[in-house]
Amino acid sequence: MSDATTRPHDLLPLTPAVFHILLALADGEKHGYAIMQEVIRITDGAVRMGPGTLYGTIKRMLEMGLIEETDERPDPEMDDERRRYYRLTPFGERVAQAEAARLASLISIAQSKRLTGGAAS
Repeated sequence: MSDATTRPHDLLPLTPAVFHILLALADGEKHGYAIMQEVIRITDGAVRMGPGTLYGTIKRMLEMGLIEETDERPDPEMDDERRRYYRLTPFGERVAQAEAARLASLISIAQSKRLTGGAAS
């Protein structure tokens, strides 16, 4: 789906599953189970992705060019060869940045309308 003419903003808004996976991969490559665990960690347990949601979303993200599978492996003695590792593509990173900016703008508006309990600008 992703080509040279696709802009990050063309994919917004992202689904929560896509954005959570992008966030989970923002600090480095991970295998599927590690992505699920990172999503739980960064949301303090509020979001739990099952394998169907995770791998269905990963498949779409691969097709969109947001992430890629990597052949690199940690220490082979410590790793299961069946695991597939994923990392952000440069395009995926730009999409994540665009979505974060979009959400930050919405939060700013909500704060200005005193909907978040924060101070108005």
